[in-house]
Amino acid sequence: MTSRRATIADVAREAAVSPSTASVVFSGKTPVSDATRRRVTEAATRLGYTGPDPRAASLRRGRSGIVGVVVGSTLNHLFLDPVQRLMMDGLAEAVAPFGAGLLLLRSSPEIENAPTLLTVPVDAAVLIGCDAPLRASLETAHLRGLPIVVIEGDAGDDVPRILLDNREAQRTAAAHLRGLGHTDVAVVTLRTSAAVAGGWIEPDAEITIDVTRERLDGARDVYPDAPALATAGSSIDQGVFAGRVLFADPERRPTAVIAQSDLLAAGVIRAAEEAGLRVPEDVSVTGFDGVPVDGLSPYELTTLVQAPTDKGRAAGAAVAAMLDGRAPASVLFTCTFREGNTTGPLPR
Repeated sequence: MTSRRATIADVAREAAVSPSTASVVFSGKTPVSDATRRRVTEAATRLGYTGPDPRAASLRRGRSGIVGVVVGSTLNHLFLDPVQRLMMDGLAEAVAPFGAGLLLLRSSPEIENAPTLLTVPVDAAVLIGCDAPLRASLETAHLRGLPIVVIEGDAGDDVPRILLDNREAQRTAAAHLRGLGHTDVAVVTLRTSAAVAGGWIEPDAEITIDVTRERLDGARDVYPDAPALATAGSSIDQGVFAGRVLFADPERRPTAVIAQSDLLAAGVIRAAEEAGLRVPEDVSVTGFDGVPVDGLSPYELTTLVQAPTDKGRAAGAAVAAMLDGRAPASVLFTCTFREGNTTGPLPR
């Protein structure tokens, strides 16, 4: 016979207090004396009571207490990317006050019967980016009537968006290189679509990931004919791979590289050093994000500094507003240009 789970009423009897007093000890919503709190917690320990049943609380609220976060990349990549980690920190911080937690979901699960936005009980959905697979998640969320927020993507005017001035910011970095005299510039981009792992981007190529397209547009506002090499994602290793391709032919090396993330830029710098090039005397490199990158010293990257934690908080605030019946706000964040020592004048 299975033993019955201890209840708050059992704890109250054991501690010789009323059930309401025992309840507020666990909720923390009303102050109680230290002696009473100690009696209740000691009674709970003796009975093996671990706290209120979250399922019962969810039923009372009519909510699951879960916000689904849908990403197009692998979850492993999500935790390796410092920008994504900081953004998730901000989002988790923002939803915590209304008793919610985060559930990470892939837009295209690779495992059969893996949880999706269609199958899991969530109160709202946050989509990071909005490429083709994520748009399918968007349709699912609409069908379920879920509140939806999109971070750095366009899901239509009726969906609140947390945006970054990607094009304008990248244009600033490109204009900086132009001011230094560079004309032979290459771009190292983030992934262009969920289906393409990398390679040279053809002039008529369709770029379905908004962030990649916007940053490339910003670079080409200044350098319309700049060749662009796509990577499989934001990592130092991918930057090294791209840099080796760019610097392989001494006769066709660019004098400057615009990388769409700081991690990619760090990899490009490493590849330049492998090729015997000095940064910035022989080649200038810019990044994007403004995050700390291990092993980059003595370089201080010329980059665009964004606020990923604030983006996450803004998405959480929009979710909270919708769950509370209030109008959510779309927010546009702007980057700050920071000149480091990885850019310099055109080599003589």
